[in-house]
Amino acid sequence: MSERDDRPRTGRCRAGALGLLVAALVAAGCGAQAPRPAATPAATPTASTSPIAAVTPGPALPRLAHIFVILMENESGSQIVGSSQAPFLNRLADRYSLATDYSALFHPSLPNYIALTSGSNQGITDDRSPPSAGYAVAATDLADRIEAAGLTWKAYAESMPSPGYAENTPLYATRHVPFLYYKDILDDPARLRSHVVPFSDLAADLRSPATTPDFAFITPNMRDDMHDAPVAVGDAWLAREVPRILGSPAFTRERSLLVVTWDEGSATDNHVATILAGSGARPHFRSARPYDHYSLLHTIEADWGLAPLSANDARAALMGEFLRR
Repeated sequence: MSERDDRPRTGRCRAGALGLLVAALVAAGCGAQAPRPAATPAATPTASTSPIAAVTPGPALPRLAHIFVILMENESGSQIVGSSQAPFLNRLADRYSLATDYSALFHPSLPNYIALTSGSNQGITDDRSPPSAGYAVAATDLADRIEAAGLTWKAYAESMPSPGYAENTPLYATRHVPFLYYKDILDDPARLRSHVVPFSDLAADLRSPATTPDFAFITPNMRDDMHDAPVAVGDAWLAREVPRILGSPAFTRERSLLVVTWDEGSATDNHVATILAGSGARPHFRSARPYDHYSLLHTIEADWGLAPLSANDARAALMGEFLRR
């Protein structure tokens, strides 16, 4: 049974074909494909049924020790790249790598968060929050793949009142923390509280490579992610926090990658800025090849030899050109 493609129609060229191993995807490059029609999301979230087997990373992907993702909010790439309101982000992009044709997948926010961490929007088309909305997504997610491979992960949320907290506050939005939506995490309180934690926990975890999770998903609060405040506010927050991450032992002693991207752009332009930084990123590099959130997910999977979560990420273009050799 093959996974349905629930991304909006883009008509873009995507790497490889459904079900091929990642090595074949890397070797094949971006072959010509006809545009795929957009599928209607299911009314009820359902589990992933991807039959794709475990894979190993291709030779084009240097092994990364740690991968961090910071997801900002609701700004198109044109509002960031070259903007005087984002001096830190533009310096970061100049020093490291910038994907100049990277797109979000959906509107509004939540479907993008779910797709980036499970390979599908799982039928979610709105921004309702758990658990009152009844969302408990019964699908395999990136955290499951990471744990099964013997790797570690944490989600850090700024202004989260306590570990695993799943109710909104004025600054903390549960819809920006995708791991609160997966049933196998929600149904395991110990797993939830030990892996979905306040952002303030990160400082202690960064003290050594051994205490730094292999994968970290970072959610700023509603002001610092640019959702409820100007671009300059989010840029200032990143200027404080990103150097602490890049200066940590996990990034200075090991080959590690930090990705800063946005959940979605404007209603008319869903292109978003995506910066890849750190010791694992190629310096002073830009690429105009088309990528999206499934591409980022696929790159994480391929680098660590994880099976793709769906047909969507399995056939998405790998972002290996941004990784430092």
